[in-house]
Amino acid sequence: MSESVSLPALGESVTEGTVTRWLKNVGDRVEVDEPLLEVSTDKVDTEIPSPVAGVVEEILVQEDETVEVGTALVRIGDGSGAAAPAESAPQEAPAEEAPAAEEAAPAEPVPAPTPEPVAPPEPAPAAQPEAAPEPEPEPAPQPAAAPQPEPAPSAPAPAAPVPAAAAPAASAPTGAEPSGGAHAGGGYVTPIVRKLAAEQGVDLDSVTGTGVGGRIRKQDVLDAASAPAAPSAPAAPVKLEVSPLRGTTAPASRLTKVMSQRAVESMQQTAQLTTVVKVDVTKVAALRDKVKADFQAKTGNKLSFLPFFAKAALEALQAYPIINSTFDGETITYPATENLAIAVDTDRGLLTPVIKDASTLDIAGLAAQIADLAGRTRENKLKPDELAGGTFTLTNTGSRGALFDTPVVFLPQSAILGTGTVQKEPVVVTVDGQDAIAIRSTVYLALSYDHRTIAGADAARYLTAVKARLEEGAFEGDLGI
Repeated sequence: MSESVSLPALGESVTEGTVTRWLKNVGDRVEVDEPLLEVSTDKVDTEIPSPVAGVVEEILVQEDETVEVGTALVRIGDGSGAAAPAESAPQEAPAEEAPAAEEAAPAEPVPAPTPEPVAPPEPAPAAQPEAAPEPEPEPAPQPAAAPQPEPAPSAPAPAAPVPAAAAPAASAPTGAEPSGGAHAGGGYVTPIVRKLAAEQGVDLDSVTGTGVGGRIRKQDVLDAASAPAAPSAPAAPVKLEVSPLRGTTAPASRLTKVMSQRAVESMQQTAQLTTVVKVDVTKVAALRDKVKADFQAKTGNKLSFLPFFAKAALEALQAYPIINSTFDGETITYPATENLAIAVDTDRGLLTPVIKDASTLDIAGLAAQIADLAGRTRENKLKPDELAGGTFTLTNTGSRGALFDTPVVFLPQSAILGTGTVQKEPVVVTVDGQDAIAIRSTVYLALSYDHRTIAGADAARYLTAVKARLEEGAFEGDLGI
């Protein structure tokens, strides 16, 4: 007696999976919880263990095929049925080819003679001399074939194999189409492989598939992505423009003098420390991709990651006000509002315009304020009071590609949060109690703080709250559109 093993649910929103590799073959012995195959979904790549012990009798889904959750993948039994599928396979193939051959046979100009459609096949080898004169009346209606009676019987012999070879060729595409979409290169690509190719920047038309029927497999894409560039077309080296400031001397601007003085005072008067966490922002990235076009159409502003980071940071400040506090050496003051300073890089230097009472704003409000203040800062159109009153600073160091840095706290504030660049990388995730590797969008958050009043545990609690909010990714109700 055999038992079928089906594709299990690999996550709440996962509805299908692609078989990437079978770890067992028909006839192999498998134990309980021993890996049977590898499956890839849009969220995780994992191994499927066997829920029973026995012998693999039949593999129901081939490699690179995509099936829905609950689909039977393999039959496992005591081994008595393992030979049956192997013997039945060749019997089924001719059964499918037979109708194709019958359909192709009538299309031939020289079919078997009508008087004896069945009997001639067995006597054919012995009665070839008698069969030779019989085809002569059939080519007779064709005027051009009349002067050549002998070549006529020899023509059907080579013509016979043609429909037999054409039948399987015609049936091949119909059997391959359900397992994936065709591409210009002639292979068949599953959704998972196509998505991987897009992520790796691989042109599928340039990839030679090694799967069944020439289908492109996941490993083919990875091999193409890791292959060295063709030496025939070397990339031109990036030429940096030489600055005209080389070899010159210039007086420092007033802004530079003020900023340098404040930086030195901050480092001398405070005990600064930086704590860093790594955050999985895959859900935020998915939400952003989903709504950014609609968001821009309704608000007129592009939707970046920064408003999401700001929203999470402001909510955590309300729960941990010590991060938003000020210290004068004698007393600690906890402001009643969160006034968020945004670091803006200008050609004159770094400036930090302030969004007053920022915690009352939604994502759309924060995006609008950030865009407005950054634009007017770079155009030198800010009012003096828009640069004062900040209680906490957010600096997007990732806008220039940095993973993270250790930003400097500016007095009288006690902390500053730096956000690094968002990048995709392989991450170990746990799905249904099983560890697997998946491609995730991640970012580093670095919190610099005054260690005189903010303990390391305070910083860790604050960052953990920000991390949890971003990884949850539930900002649909806070978009403001």
